[in-house]
Amino acid sequence: MQPVFPSRPENRPNLFKKHSPGGRIRLFFVCQRPVSGFSFAYKSDRLLMEIIRSGGAFMSVPCQKINPAQWPRSESFAFFSSLDQPFYSVCFRVDVTALHAYTKANGLSFYHSMVWLVTQAVNETENLRYTLRGGEVYLLPARTPSFTELKKGCEQFRILTVPWDPSLPAFCRAAKEKSERQTAFLESASETDDLVYLSCLPWFDLTCCTNERNFDKDDAIPRITWGKYVRQGGRETLGLSIEVNHRFVDGVHLGRFYEALQQKINDLE
Repeated sequence: MQPVFPSRPENRPNLFKKHSPGGRIRLFFVCQRPVSGFSFAYKSDRLLMEIIRSGGAFMSVPCQKINPAQWPRSESFAFFSSLDQPFYSVCFRVDVTALHAYTKANGLSFYHSMVWLVTQAVNETENLRYTLRGGEVYLLPARTPSFTELKKGCEQFRILTVPWDPSLPAFCRAAKEKSERQTAFLESASETDDLVYLSCLPWFDLTCCTNERNFDKDDAIPRITWGKYVRQGGRETLGLSIEVNHRFVDGVHLGRFYEALQQKINDLE
């Protein structure tokens, strides 16, 4: 599939200048520090939607075009498309006791392992894989995790995009290698419409989260953030927030995402 705009590197800076004052992209701030021996990151503005939109994004992933006449969601999509603000978020608790024990026993990053599990649960929830291209709905085969990570020894961060791998240890190795190798703040060629934005706020127990954005009703990229895990009654749980577009995602679909994520963590026991 051809990109919406020419993909030659010399054209990308012009695109960025077109969509932001002073030739810069409006990005976000991230903080990260070790928490209970693990590494987390947090975003305060995780949005490049002036790039990820029709006419301004690399759309390199082939996917299934949805026929509105045969799509069971057509009526709901039309209703929520009429709203000025179709986005909403929910927050729920996830038991990560098994994940903490598993990563500790196997020498894996808790943060990267959580990224892996969350992405897997997203990709098993069909409604979280819808996107809009040129005003038409498509179903992506999968989403790719894009997450923040701090540079070692300083407060500056980068955005890492790492392809999901069926093997958890292999993904953690790839994420570690990418973190050590990447020097750029953001690899712009990886900013496609098939991402899922992930980060963590490790300093307190998360009960809610919103995401500032350059408003675009066609934005279908889920934003998922989790907080510090807390110990109570012999278990460890954390609050996880997910923000979605109601044009594609209802509460029942978020319920399926939660059940898939929790089951995958439980299976590690």
